[in-house]
Amino acid sequence: MEDKEAGGGQGGDGGLYRSAKRPRTEQVEQEAGERDLEEGEEKEEEPGSADEDAAGSGWSDSRSRRSARKDSVRDSHLIPPSCVVHVRGLCDAVVEADLVEVLEKFGNICYVMMMPFKRQALVEFDSLESAERCVRHGGSEPIFIANQQAFFNFSTSQRITRPTNADDPSSRNKVLLLSIQNPLYPISTDVLYTVCNPVGNVQRIVIFKRNGIQAMVEFQSVEDAQKAKMALNGADIYSGCCTLKIEYARPNRLNVVRNDTSSWDYTKPFLLHRDPGKGRHRQAILGEHPSNGYGPHCPLLPLPPNSRYRGSHEVQELVSYKHLLPKTFSSSSSLRSTHLGTSAVAMVSGLHPNKMNCSRIFNLFCLYGNVEKVKFMKSVPGTALVEMADEYAVDRAVTHLNSTKVFGKKLNVCVSRQQAVIPSQVFELADGSSSYQDFSLTRNNRFSSAHGHRNIIQPPTAVLHFYNAPPTLTQQQLLNFCSENDAPAFTKYKVFDAKPSSKTLSGLLEFDCKAAAVEALTVLNHHQFRITGSSNPFTIKLCFSTSTHL
Repeated sequence: MEDKEAGGGQGGDGGLYRSAKRPRTEQVEQEAGERDLEEGEEKEEEPGSADEDAAGSGWSDSRSRRSARKDSVRDSHLIPPSCVVHVRGLCDAVVEADLVEVLEKFGNICYVMMMPFKRQALVEFDSLESAERCVRHGGSEPIFIANQQAFFNFSTSQRITRPTNADDPSSRNKVLLLSIQNPLYPISTDVLYTVCNPVGNVQRIVIFKRNGIQAMVEFQSVEDAQKAKMALNGADIYSGCCTLKIEYARPNRLNVVRNDTSSWDYTKPFLLHRDPGKGRHRQAILGEHPSNGYGPHCPLLPLPPNSRYRGSHEVQELVSYKHLLPKTFSSSSSLRSTHLGTSAVAMVSGLHPNKMNCSRIFNLFCLYGNVEKVKFMKSVPGTALVEMADEYAVDRAVTHLNSTKVFGKKLNVCVSRQQAVIPSQVFELADGSSSYQDFSLTRNNRFSSAHGHRNIIQPPTAVLHFYNAPPTLTQQQLLNFCSENDAPAFTKYKVFDAKPSSKTLSGLLEFDCKAAAVEALTVLNHHQFRITGSSNPFTIKLCFSTSTHL
Protein backbone atom coordinates (compact mmCIF):
# COMPACT_ATOMS: atom_id res chain seq x y z
CA MET A 1 0.00 0.00 0.00
CA GLU A 2 2.93 2.34 0.64
CA ASP A 3 4.14 2.07 -2.94
CA LYS A 4 0.62 2.59 -4.16
CA GLU A 5 0.24 5.75 -2.13
CA ALA A 6 3.70 7.06 -2.88
CA GLY A 7 2.66 8.17 -6.33
CA GLY A 8 -0.91 9.01 -5.49
CA GLY A 9 -0.80 12.82 -5.25
CA GLN A 10 0.23 15.32 -7.88
CA GLY A 11 1.98 18.50 -6.82
CA GLY A 12 1.17 20.91 -4.11
CA ASP A 13 -1.03 23.28 -6.11
CA GLY A 14 -3.52 22.89 -8.86
CA GLY A 15 -3.61 19.10 -8.79
CA LEU A 16 -4.40 18.07 -5.27
CA TYR A 17 -7.37 15.98 -6.26
CA ARG A 18 -5.89 14.34 -9.34
CA SER A 19 -4.78 10.74 -9.32
CA ALA A 20 -1.43 9.32 -10.39
CA LYS A 21 -0.41 9.68 -14.04
CA ARG A 22 -2.03 7.06 -16.23
CA PRO A 23 0.04 4.59 -18.23
CA ARG A 24 0.88 5.74 -21.75
CA THR A 25 -1.12 2.92 -23.35
CA GLU A 26 -4.27 4.03 -21.54
CA GLN A 27 -3.68 7.65 -22.55
CA VAL A 28 -3.17 6.74 -26.22
CA GLU A 29 -6.37 4.68 -26.26
CA GLN A 30 -8.30 7.56 -24.72
CA GLU A 31 -6.94 10.10 -27.21
CA ALA A 32 -7.76 7.76 -30.10
CA GLY A 33 -11.32 7.43 -28.80
CA GLU A 34 -11.64 11.21 -28.58
CA ARG A 35 -10.42 11.60 -32.17
CA ASP A 36 -12.99 9.04 -33.39
CA LEU A 37 -15.72 10.88 -31.52
CA GLU A 38 -14.71 14.23 -32.99
CA GLU A 39 -14.70 12.87 -36.53
CA GLY A 40 -18.12 11.31 -36.10
CA GLU A 41 -19.58 14.54 -34.77
CA GLU A 42 -18.25 16.56 -37.68
CA LYS A 43 -19.71 14.08 -40.18
CA GLU A 44 -23.11 14.35 -38.56
CA GLU A 45 -23.09 18.10 -39.13
CA GLU A 46 -22.07 17.98 -42.81
CA PRO A 47 -25.53 17.03 -44.27
CA GLY A 48 -27.13 19.98 -42.50
CA SER A 49 -24.59 22.59 -43.70
CA ALA A 50 -26.93 24.43 -46.03
CA ASP A 51 -25.58 27.88 -45.23
CA GLU A 52 -22.89 29.54 -43.10
CA ASP A 53 -25.20 29.99 -40.08
CA ALA A 54 -26.07 26.32 -40.02
CA ALA A 55 -22.42 25.36 -40.39
CA GLY A 56 -21.43 27.71 -37.60
CA SER A 57 -24.15 26.34 -35.37
CA GLY A 58 -23.11 22.75 -36.07
CA TRP A 59 -19.44 23.53 -35.33
CA SER A 60 -20.37 25.22 -32.06
CA ASP A 61 -22.53 22.29 -30.91
CA SER A 62 -19.86 19.80 -31.86
CA ARG A 63 -17.21 21.76 -29.98
CA SER A 64 -19.33 21.95 -26.85
CA ARG A 65 -19.97 18.22 -26.96
CA ARG A 66 -16.26 17.54 -27.39
CA SER A 67 -15.47 19.82 -24.45
CA ALA A 68 -18.03 18.05 -22.28
CA ARG A 69 -16.55 14.73 -23.33
CA LYS A 70 -13.03 15.78 -22.31
CA ASP A 71 -14.32 17.17 -19.00
CA SER A 72 -16.03 13.89 -18.23
CA VAL A 73 -12.83 11.99 -19.02
CA ARG A 74 -10.87 14.21 -16.68
CA ASP A 75 -13.50 13.84 -13.95
CA SER A 76 -13.31 10.04 -14.21
CA HIS A 77 -9.66 10.16 -13.13
CA LEU A 78 -10.16 12.32 -10.05
CA ILE A 79 -9.62 10.45 -6.79
CA PRO A 80 -12.98 10.01 -5.04
CA PRO A 81 -13.25 11.37 -1.49
CA SER A 82 -12.06 9.00 1.21
CA CYS A 83 -11.74 9.03 4.98
CA VAL A 84 -8.02 8.35 4.45
CA VAL A 85 -5.78 11.31 3.61
CA HIS A 86 -2.39 10.84 1.96
CA VAL A 87 0.21 13.26 3.35
CA ARG A 88 3.42 14.02 1.44
CA GLY A 89 6.44 16.26 1.86
CA LEU A 90 7.11 15.47 5.52
CA CYS A 91 10.52 16.19 7.00
CA ASP A 92 12.68 13.64 8.78
CA ALA A 93 11.73 15.02 12.19
CA VAL A 94 8.03 14.10 11.99
CA VAL A 95 6.47 11.51 14.26
CA GLU A 96 2.85 10.48 14.68
CA ALA A 97 2.25 13.03 17.43
CA ASP A 98 3.16 15.89 15.08
CA LEU A 99 0.49 14.85 12.59
CA VAL A 100 -2.17 14.39 15.24
CA GLU A 101 -1.35 17.73 16.83
CA VAL A 102 -1.85 19.66 13.58
CA LEU A 103 -4.64 17.68 11.91
CA GLU A 104 -6.97 16.89 14.82
CA LYS A 105 -8.59 20.31 14.37
CA PHE A 106 -10.26 18.92 11.22
CA GLY A 107 -11.87 16.00 13.07
CA ASN A 108 -11.23 12.88 15.12
CA ILE A 109 -8.30 10.79 13.85
CA CYS A 110 -8.78 7.03 13.98
CA TYR A 111 -5.43 5.80 12.76
CA VAL A 112 -2.05 7.02 11.48
CA MET A 113 0.34 5.02 9.33
CA MET A 114 3.86 6.45 9.09
CA MET A 115 6.06 5.88 6.02
CA PRO A 116 9.27 7.50 7.30
CA PHE A 117 11.60 6.42 4.47
CA LYS A 118 9.21 7.94 1.92
CA ARG A 119 8.55 11.02 4.09
CA GLN A 120 4.85 10.29 3.79
CA ALA A 121 1.96 9.18 5.97
CA LEU A 122 -1.65 8.04 5.82
CA VAL A 123 -4.14 9.60 8.22
CA GLU A 124 -7.60 8.07 8.66
CA PHE A 125 -10.37 10.31 9.99
CA ASP A 126 -13.54 9.03 11.57
CA SER A 127 -15.74 10.73 8.95
CA LEU A 128 -15.60 11.73 5.31
CA GLU A 129 -16.41 15.35 6.20
CA SER A 130 -13.29 15.62 8.38
CA ALA A 131 -11.07 14.29 5.59
CA GLU A 132 -12.65 16.69 3.09
CA ARG A 133 -12.02 19.62 5.41
CA CYS A 134 -8.38 18.62 5.71
CA VAL A 135 -7.80 18.26 1.96
CA ARG A 136 -9.79 21.40 1.14
CA HIS A 137 -7.86 23.47 3.67
CA GLY A 138 -4.55 22.08 2.45
CA GLY A 139 -5.44 23.09 -1.10
CA SER A 140 -6.29 26.67 -0.22
CA GLU A 141 -3.79 27.42 2.56
CA PRO A 142 -0.41 25.84 3.40
CA ILE A 143 -0.37 23.42 6.32
CA PHE A 144 2.93 23.07 8.18
CA ILE A 145 3.98 19.88 9.94
CA ALA A 146 7.07 20.35 12.13
CA ASN A 147 7.80 23.70 10.45
CA GLN A 148 7.68 22.28 6.91
CA GLN A 149 4.81 22.56 4.44
CA ALA A 150 3.05 19.27 3.73
CA PHE A 151 0.71 18.36 0.86
CA PHE A 152 -2.60 16.56 1.19
CA ASN A 153 -4.76 14.46 -1.10
CA PHE A 154 -7.39 11.77 -0.75
CA SER A 155 -5.97 8.27 -0.60
CA THR A 156 -7.04 5.60 -3.08
CA SER A 157 -7.83 3.45 -0.03
CA GLN A 158 -11.04 3.88 1.89
CA ARG A 159 -9.49 2.49 5.07
CA ILE A 160 -5.98 1.89 6.38
CA THR A 161 -5.23 -1.80 6.73
CA ARG A 162 -4.25 -2.59 10.29
CA PRO A 163 -1.76 -5.36 11.04
CA THR A 164 -3.86 -6.30 14.08
CA ASN A 165 -7.43 -5.81 15.28
CA ALA A 166 -6.33 -2.91 17.51
CA ASP A 167 -7.79 -0.16 15.39
CA ASP A 168 -10.61 0.86 17.70
CA PRO A 169 -10.04 2.36 21.15
CA SER A 170 -11.80 -0.49 22.95
CA SER A 171 -9.35 -3.10 21.65
CA ARG A 172 -6.16 -1.18 22.34
CA ASN A 173 -3.92 -2.67 24.98
CA LYS A 174 -0.73 -1.81 26.81
CA VAL A 175 1.56 -3.93 24.61
CA LEU A 176 3.14 -2.36 21.52
CA LEU A 177 4.72 -4.14 18.56
CA LEU A 178 7.89 -2.35 17.46
CA SER A 179 9.39 -3.10 14.02
CA ILE A 180 12.92 -1.77 13.63
CA GLN A 181 13.62 -0.82 10.02
CA ASN A 182 17.19 -0.55 8.70
CA PRO A 183 18.78 -1.88 11.92
CA LEU A 184 22.32 -0.67 11.30
CA TYR A 185 23.22 -1.17 14.97
CA PRO A 186 22.28 -3.91 17.45
CA ILE A 187 18.98 -3.60 19.28
CA SER A 188 18.82 -4.93 22.83
CA THR A 189 16.47 -4.66 25.77
CA ASP A 190 18.70 -1.94 27.20
CA VAL A 191 18.34 0.18 24.08
CA LEU A 192 14.56 -0.20 23.91
CA TYR A 193 14.17 0.48 27.62
CA THR A 194 16.20 3.69 27.29
CA VAL A 195 14.02 4.73 24.35
CA CYS A 196 10.59 3.83 25.73
CA ASN A 197 10.72 4.26 29.50
CA PRO A 198 10.95 8.09 29.54
CA VAL A 199 7.60 8.13 27.70
CA GLY A 200 5.79 5.53 29.79
CA ASN A 201 6.61 3.00 32.48
CA VAL A 202 7.98 -0.14 30.80
CA GLN A 203 7.16 -3.46 32.45
CA ARG A 204 8.52 -6.09 30.04
CA ILE A 205 10.36 -6.30 26.71
CA VAL A 206 10.72 -9.25 24.35
CA ILE A 207 12.85 -9.04 21.16
CA PHE A 208 12.50 -11.58 18.32
CA LYS A 209 14.09 -11.81 14.88
CA ARG A 210 11.67 -13.67 12.63
CA ASN A 211 10.83 -10.99 10.05
CA GLY A 212 13.76 -8.65 10.53
CA ILE A 213 14.05 -7.28 14.06
CA GLN A 214 10.85 -6.78 16.04
CA ALA A 215 10.03 -6.35 19.70
CA MET A 216 7.04 -6.25 22.00
CA VAL A 217 7.07 -3.72 24.80
CA GLU A 218 4.56 -3.96 27.65
CA PHE A 219 3.76 -0.74 29.49
CA GLN A 220 2.16 -0.26 32.86
CA SER A 221 -1.07 1.12 31.39
CA VAL A 222 -2.89 1.60 28.09
CA GLU A 223 -2.37 5.35 28.43
CA ASP A 224 1.41 4.89 28.62
CA ALA A 225 1.33 2.72 25.50
CA GLN A 226 -0.71 5.33 23.62
CA LYS A 227 1.72 8.10 24.56
CA ALA A 228 4.69 5.98 23.49
CA LYS A 229 3.12 5.17 20.13
CA MET A 230 2.41 8.80 19.40
CA ALA A 231 5.83 10.04 20.53
CA LEU A 232 8.01 7.36 18.91
CA ASN A 233 6.20 6.03 15.83
CA GLY A 234 8.37 7.00 12.86
CA ALA A 235 11.37 8.07 14.94
CA ASP A 236 15.01 6.97 14.54
CA ILE A 237 16.76 5.33 17.49
CA TYR A 238 20.07 6.33 15.94
CA SER A 239 20.56 9.03 13.33
CA GLY A 240 19.34 7.88 9.92
CA CYS A 241 18.74 4.24 10.89
CA CYS A 242 16.94 1.90 13.31
CA THR A 243 13.60 3.54 12.47
CA LEU A 244 10.65 2.58 14.68
CA LYS A 245 7.33 1.51 13.17
CA ILE A 246 4.88 0.95 16.02
CA GLU A 247 1.53 -0.83 16.14
CA TYR A 248 -0.63 -2.29 18.90
CA ALA A 249 0.21 -5.94 19.55
CA ARG A 250 -2.26 -8.80 19.93
CA PRO A 251 -1.28 -10.12 23.40
CA ASN A 252 -2.10 -7.98 26.40
CA ARG A 253 0.70 -9.37 28.56
CA LEU A 254 4.21 -10.66 27.89
CA ASN A 255 5.72 -13.76 29.49
CA VAL A 256 9.42 -13.40 30.26
CA VAL A 257 11.41 -16.33 31.65
CA ARG A 258 14.90 -14.82 31.55
CA ASN A 259 16.44 -11.39 31.81
CA ASP A 260 19.02 -10.87 29.06
CA THR A 261 19.59 -8.82 25.91
CA SER A 262 16.55 -10.36 24.16
CA SER A 263 13.98 -10.29 26.97
CA TRP A 264 13.59 -8.54 30.29
CA ASP A 265 11.01 -8.35 33.03
CA TYR A 266 11.58 -5.10 34.91
CA THR A 267 9.14 -6.15 37.65
CA LYS A 268 11.30 -9.23 38.43
CA PRO A 269 14.97 -8.20 38.47
CA PHE A 270 15.91 -11.43 40.24
CA LEU A 271 15.45 -13.51 37.06
CA LEU A 272 19.05 -12.72 36.20
CA HIS A 273 21.41 -10.36 37.94
CA ARG A 274 22.47 -7.54 35.65
CA ASP A 275 26.22 -7.01 35.28
CA PRO A 276 27.55 -3.82 36.89
CA GLY A 277 27.68 -0.89 34.55
CA LYS A 278 25.15 -2.32 32.10
CA GLY A 279 21.48 -1.78 31.58
CA ARG A 280 19.49 1.32 32.05
CA HIS A 281 22.56 3.55 31.92
CA ARG A 282 23.24 2.73 28.26
CA GLN A 283 22.81 5.75 26.06
CA ALA A 284 20.51 5.24 23.10
CA ILE A 285 18.19 7.67 21.43
CA LEU A 286 19.45 10.73 19.53
CA GLY A 287 23.08 9.66 19.39
CA GLU A 288 24.57 9.63 15.91
CA HIS A 289 25.69 6.06 16.50
CA PRO A 290 26.89 3.76 19.28
CA SER A 291 30.43 4.05 20.54
CA ASN A 292 32.44 2.29 17.83
CA GLY A 293 34.82 2.93 15.01
CA TYR A 294 32.43 5.33 13.29
CA GLY A 295 33.09 8.23 15.66
CA PRO A 296 32.61 9.62 19.17
CA HIS A 297 29.45 9.82 21.20
CA CYS A 298 26.98 12.56 20.44
CA PRO A 299 25.15 14.48 23.17
CA LEU A 300 21.81 13.19 24.35
CA LEU A 301 18.54 14.98 25.02
CA PRO A 302 17.01 17.54 25.82
CA LEU A 303 15.59 17.54 22.35
CA PRO A 304 15.95 20.28 19.71
CA PRO A 305 12.74 21.87 18.38
CA ASN A 306 12.85 20.01 15.06
CA SER A 307 13.64 16.61 16.53
CA ARG A 308 11.66 13.59 15.39
CA TYR A 309 10.64 13.04 18.99
CA ARG A 310 8.91 16.40 19.31
CA GLY A 311 5.24 15.76 19.86
CA SER A 312 2.46 17.49 21.71
CA HIS A 313 3.36 19.58 24.76
CA GLU A 314 2.53 16.75 27.13
CA VAL A 315 4.57 14.17 25.27
CA GLN A 316 7.45 16.56 24.75
CA GLU A 317 7.92 16.90 28.48
CA LEU A 318 7.85 13.16 28.92
CA VAL A 319 10.59 12.64 26.33
CA SER A 320 12.97 15.20 27.80
CA TYR A 321 15.64 12.66 28.72
CA LYS A 322 18.36 13.45 31.21
CA HIS A 323 22.02 12.75 30.50
CA LEU A 324 22.48 9.04 31.02
CA LEU A 325 26.25 8.62 30.53
CA PRO A 326 27.44 6.64 33.56
CA LYS A 327 30.44 7.96 35.45
CA THR A 328 32.10 4.55 35.33
CA PHE A 329 32.59 4.82 31.55
CA SER A 330 35.82 6.72 31.19
CA SER A 331 36.31 5.90 27.50
CA SER A 332 34.57 4.44 24.50
CA SER A 333 36.65 1.28 24.82
CA SER A 334 35.22 0.58 28.27
CA LEU A 335 31.71 0.91 26.88
CA ARG A 336 32.55 -1.45 24.04
CA SER A 337 33.88 -4.03 26.46
CA THR A 338 30.49 -4.21 28.20
CA HIS A 339 28.55 -4.62 24.98
CA LEU A 340 27.11 -8.00 24.05
CA GLY A 341 29.41 -8.34 21.03
CA THR A 342 32.84 -8.67 22.68
CA SER A 343 34.77 -9.47 19.51
CA ALA A 344 35.01 -8.08 16.00
CA VAL A 345 35.69 -11.60 14.66
CA ALA A 346 32.98 -13.96 13.45
CA MET A 347 33.42 -17.71 13.12
CA VAL A 348 31.67 -19.32 10.14
CA SER A 349 31.26 -23.08 9.88
CA GLY A 350 29.34 -25.27 7.44
CA LEU A 351 31.16 -23.83 4.41
CA HIS A 352 31.19 -25.88 1.21
CA PRO A 353 34.74 -27.30 0.97
CA ASN A 354 35.04 -26.89 -2.81
CA LYS A 355 32.94 -23.82 -3.62
CA MET A 356 33.71 -21.35 -0.85
CA ASN A 357 36.85 -19.23 -0.65
CA CYS A 358 37.94 -15.96 0.98
CA SER A 359 36.56 -13.75 -1.79
CA ARG A 360 33.15 -15.36 -1.73
CA ILE A 361 32.93 -15.02 2.03
CA PHE A 362 33.78 -11.34 1.59
CA ASN A 363 31.07 -10.97 -1.08
CA LEU A 364 28.47 -12.12 1.44
CA PHE A 365 29.69 -10.57 4.68
CA CYS A 366 30.48 -7.13 3.23
CA LEU A 367 26.72 -6.42 3.13
CA TYR A 368 26.71 -6.08 6.91
CA GLY A 369 29.95 -4.21 7.59
CA ASN A 370 33.51 -3.70 6.45
CA VAL A 371 35.48 -6.95 6.20
CA GLU A 372 39.12 -6.71 7.26
CA LYS A 373 40.49 -10.26 6.97
CA VAL A 374 39.27 -13.75 6.17
CA LYS A 375 41.13 -16.96 7.12
CA PHE A 376 40.15 -20.60 6.71
CA MET A 377 41.08 -22.84 9.63
CA LYS A 378 43.29 -25.75 8.60
CA SER A 379 42.48 -27.78 11.68
CA VAL A 380 38.69 -27.47 11.21
CA PRO A 381 37.65 -28.04 7.55
CA GLY A 382 34.77 -25.91 6.29
CA THR A 383 35.34 -23.27 8.96
CA ALA A 384 36.67 -19.72 8.61
CA LEU A 385 37.29 -16.67 10.75
CA VAL A 386 36.06 -13.29 9.48
CA GLU A 387 37.49 -10.17 11.08
CA MET A 388 35.19 -7.17 10.60
CA ALA A 389 35.53 -3.47 11.40
CA ASP A 390 33.75 -3.71 14.76
CA GLU A 391 31.54 -5.90 16.90
CA TYR A 392 28.39 -4.24 15.51
CA ALA A 393 29.16 -5.57 12.05
CA VAL A 394 29.65 -9.04 13.53
CA ASP A 395 26.32 -8.77 15.34
CA ARG A 396 24.57 -7.85 12.08
CA ALA A 397 26.21 -10.72 10.24
CA VAL A 398 25.22 -13.19 12.93
CA THR A 399 21.65 -11.87 12.95
CA HIS A 400 21.10 -12.12 9.20
CA LEU A 401 23.40 -14.91 7.97
CA ASN A 402 23.21 -17.56 10.67
CA SER A 403 21.35 -20.68 9.37
CA THR A 404 21.44 -19.34 5.79
CA LYS A 405 21.94 -22.03 3.14
CA VAL A 406 24.83 -21.54 0.71
CA PHE A 407 25.58 -24.23 -1.88
CA GLY A 408 23.24 -26.61 -0.08
CA LYS A 409 24.98 -26.29 3.30
CA LYS A 410 23.61 -24.37 6.28
CA LEU A 411 25.98 -21.75 7.68
CA ASN A 412 26.61 -21.47 11.39
CA VAL A 413 27.70 -17.91 12.15
CA CYS A 414 28.64 -16.91 15.69
CA VAL A 415 30.92 -14.52 17.60
CA SER A 416 34.46 -15.86 17.87
CA ARG A 417 36.57 -15.78 21.01
CA GLN A 418 39.45 -14.52 18.89
CA GLN A 419 40.01 -10.76 19.02
CA ALA A 420 41.81 -10.63 15.64
CA VAL A 421 42.66 -12.84 12.67
CA ILE A 422 46.35 -13.77 12.53
CA PRO A 423 47.69 -14.93 9.13
CA SER A 424 49.25 -18.19 10.34
CA GLN A 425 49.23 -21.64 8.72
CA VAL A 426 48.31 -20.34 5.26
CA PHE A 427 47.50 -23.12 2.81
CA GLU A 428 45.88 -23.63 -0.57
CA LEU A 429 42.13 -24.18 -0.86
CA ALA A 430 40.45 -26.68 -3.20
CA ASP A 431 40.04 -24.05 -5.95
CA GLY A 432 43.72 -23.07 -5.78
CA SER A 433 43.20 -19.78 -3.89
CA SER A 434 44.86 -18.82 -0.61
CA SER A 435 43.27 -19.69 2.71
CA TYR A 436 43.99 -16.16 3.98
CA GLN A 437 43.21 -12.79 2.43
CA ASP A 438 43.40 -9.19 3.68
CA PHE A 439 40.52 -6.94 2.51
CA SER A 440 41.30 -3.90 4.66
CA LEU A 441 42.35 -1.77 1.68
CA THR A 442 39.79 -2.91 -0.89
CA ARG A 443 37.43 -0.31 -2.32
CA ASN A 444 34.60 -2.85 -2.29
CA ASN A 445 34.01 -2.35 1.43
CA ARG A 446 30.78 -0.37 1.57
CA PHE A 447 30.83 1.18 5.05
CA SER A 448 33.98 3.26 4.69
CA SER A 449 32.74 6.26 2.69
CA ALA A 450 30.67 9.20 3.83
CA HIS A 451 27.64 7.46 2.28
CA GLY A 452 28.08 4.30 4.33
CA HIS A 453 24.97 5.11 6.38
CA ARG A 454 22.88 4.65 3.23
CA ASN A 455 23.50 0.90 3.22
CA ILE A 456 20.24 -0.89 3.89
CA ILE A 457 20.75 -3.80 6.28
CA GLN A 458 18.55 -6.49 4.80
CA PRO A 459 18.27 -10.24 5.48
CA PRO A 460 18.68 -12.58 2.49
CA THR A 461 15.77 -12.50 0.02
CA ALA A 462 14.98 -13.99 -3.38
CA VAL A 463 15.45 -10.59 -5.07
CA LEU A 464 18.86 -9.02 -5.64
CA HIS A 465 19.53 -5.37 -6.32
CA PHE A 466 22.40 -4.79 -8.77
CA TYR A 467 24.12 -1.48 -9.47
CA ASN A 468 27.28 0.00 -10.95
CA ALA A 469 26.80 -2.18 -14.05
CA PRO A 470 27.82 -1.04 -17.56
CA PRO A 471 25.06 1.05 -19.20
CA THR A 472 25.07 -1.26 -22.24
CA LEU A 473 24.58 -4.46 -20.23
CA THR A 474 21.60 -6.51 -21.50
CA GLN A 475 19.46 -9.18 -19.91
CA GLN A 476 20.95 -11.86 -22.14
CA GLN A 477 24.47 -10.81 -21.21
CA LEU A 478 23.56 -11.15 -17.54
CA LEU A 479 22.12 -14.62 -18.15
CA ASN A 480 25.29 -15.62 -19.97
CA PHE A 481 27.28 -14.14 -17.11
CA CYS A 482 25.42 -16.40 -14.62
CA SER A 483 25.93 -19.46 -16.82
CA GLU A 484 29.65 -18.85 -17.32
CA ASN A 485 30.23 -18.63 -13.58
CA ASP A 486 28.00 -21.61 -12.65
CA ALA A 487 25.63 -19.33 -10.75
CA PRO A 488 21.84 -19.82 -10.58
CA ALA A 489 19.98 -17.98 -13.34
CA PHE A 490 17.44 -15.32 -12.47
CA THR A 491 13.79 -15.70 -13.54
CA LYS A 492 12.76 -12.02 -13.70
CA TYR A 493 14.71 -8.91 -14.66
CA LYS A 494 13.95 -5.24 -14.12
CA VAL A 495 16.06 -2.20 -14.99
CA PHE A 496 15.59 1.13 -13.26
CA ASP A 497 15.15 4.25 -15.35
CA ALA A 498 18.53 5.94 -15.40
CA LYS A 499 19.07 9.69 -15.29
CA PRO A 500 20.43 11.24 -18.48
CA SER A 501 23.73 11.92 -16.72
CA SER A 502 24.01 8.39 -15.29
CA LYS A 503 26.98 6.36 -16.50
CA THR A 504 25.94 3.07 -14.90
CA LEU A 505 22.97 0.69 -14.87
CA SER A 506 21.00 -0.64 -11.92
CA GLY A 507 17.99 -2.88 -11.43
CA LEU A 508 16.54 -5.99 -9.77
CA LEU A 509 16.98 -9.73 -10.35
CA GLU A 510 14.46 -12.23 -9.00
CA PHE A 511 15.44 -15.86 -8.44
CA ASP A 512 13.42 -19.03 -7.84
CA CYS A 513 14.21 -19.04 -4.13
CA LYS A 514 16.24 -17.32 -1.46
CA ALA A 515 18.98 -19.96 -1.56
CA ALA A 516 19.52 -19.37 -5.29
CA ALA A 517 19.79 -15.61 -4.75
CA VAL A 518 22.33 -16.10 -1.95
CA GLU A 519 24.47 -18.36 -4.16
CA ALA A 520 24.30 -15.92 -7.08
CA LEU A 521 25.37 -13.01 -4.85
CA THR A 522 28.19 -15.05 -3.33
CA VAL A 523 29.58 -15.93 -6.77
CA LEU A 524 28.87 -12.80 -8.85
CA ASN A 525 29.27 -9.90 -6.42
CA HIS A 526 32.13 -7.55 -7.39
CA HIS A 527 32.71 -9.20 -10.75
CA GLN A 528 34.35 -6.84 -13.24
CA PHE A 529 32.96 -6.09 -16.70
CA ARG A 530 35.13 -4.58 -19.40
CA ILE A 531 33.47 -2.78 -22.29
CA THR A 532 34.88 -1.36 -25.48
CA GLY A 533 35.87 2.29 -25.26
CA SER A 534 36.25 2.35 -21.47
CA SER A 535 39.69 2.23 -19.86
CA ASN A 536 38.38 1.20 -16.44
CA PRO A 537 36.27 -1.90 -15.80
CA PHE A 538 32.80 -1.76 -14.21
CA THR A 539 32.61 -3.59 -10.87
CA ILE A 540 29.03 -4.85 -10.57
CA LYS A 541 27.74 -4.78 -7.00
CA LEU A 542 24.91 -6.86 -5.56
CA CYS A 543 22.88 -6.70 -2.37
CA PHE A 544 19.61 -8.10 -1.09
CA SER A 545 16.58 -6.05 -2.09
CA THR A 546 13.78 -4.87 0.15
CA SER A 547 11.35 -6.14 -2.52
CA THR A 548 10.03 -9.67 -2.12
CA HIS A 549 9.09 -10.15 -5.78
CA LEU A 550 8.97 -8.29 -9.09
